[in-house]
Amino acid sequence: MNPLPHDAGLYVTRSQRYRWCHREKEYVGFATLPNQVHRKSVKKGFDFTLMVAGESGLGKSTLVNSLFLTDLHKDRKLLSAEERISQTVEITKHTVDIEEKGVKLKLTIVDTPGFGDAVNNTECWRPITDYIDQQFEQYFRDESGLNRKNIQDNRVHCCLYFIPPFGHGLRPVDIEFMKALQDKVNVVPLISKSDCLTPNEIRKLKDRVREEIDKFGIKVYQFPDCDSDEDEEAKQKDRELKESTPFAVIGSNMVVETRGQKVRGRLYPWGIVEVENQSHCDFVKLRTMLIRTHMHDLKDITCDCHYENYRAHCIHTMTSKMNTDNRVESPIPILPLMKDEEVMDS
Repeated sequence: MNPLPHDAGLYVTRSQRYRWCHREKEYVGFATLPNQVHRKSVKKGFDFTLMVAGESGLGKSTLVNSLFLTDLHKDRKLLSAEERISQTVEITKHTVDIEEKGVKLKLTIVDTPGFGDAVNNTECWRPITDYIDQQFEQYFRDESGLNRKNIQDNRVHCCLYFIPPFGHGLRPVDIEFMKALQDKVNVVPLISKSDCLTPNEIRKLKDRVREEIDKFGIKVYQFPDCDSDEDEEAKQKDRELKESTPFAVIGSNMVVETRGQKVRGRLYPWGIVEVENQSHCDFVKLRTMLIRTHMHDLKDITCDCHYENYRAHCIHTMTSKMNTDNRVESPIPILPLMKDEEVMDS
């Protein structure tokens, strides 16, 4: 019980004492639950898996390094043109632990070298879809096992797909790739190396890509609607993010000096392109969406939509197989349903 006010004196009326006690009874304490969740989450840390896909030379590694201020490909070996002819699509995974203001993030970058580089690109996305399914299967097995306390979540939460800046829109391989992945992962299309296009060319290419995405029924990541209680500034930023898709991005690991300030950018004979200058590219908007505002939503959609669809499909397949041959090979046992008389009220 809260103590009586120090200036209440020795003589307190019965009605005053009742009001103070009643006020204390009205406060239960569950209003502190967000603080408890926050402390527990910060202590446990967070994980996020990002996949990057696109042809070689579109700046995938450079953009990732620019986004997270890391160097994930220090010892990378670049293949020659002859070697890339026979190269198959590989899956490489890099994990780095990042800490910012006491918050720990385990970041996993899944790269897809060799995608779109061969002469024959028929179903070149198959190793990528197989990898995503393998992560779903592993999580499904761990979730159905005995030790569920420390499950490693390696499910792919987002796929950045790099569209070449040259050309007049989406190519057949772009369309087929995004349609193959649209029900398995959040696909975010990007226009890479946009510094080789004029502002007018970028606008035309964005409009063309959006039209073709709608025309071919490609399901890319959709930004959730802003909450009604958000202020007008937040709603304006949300509208700007939606209008900027597909993001036209530039990456750079170089720090250059312009107007007396050091910035990340690319130095050309005619001037400097600043990565974090919103009048030059959409890098800041991509980083804001990916890290600061929509990372949790990307994880939620992966868990509640893509993984649940995979899980439901697995359970349906297992149940169908059990009904046909009375046996099932699965990581979880399917128990027979109890009869009504066997069910006890708790």
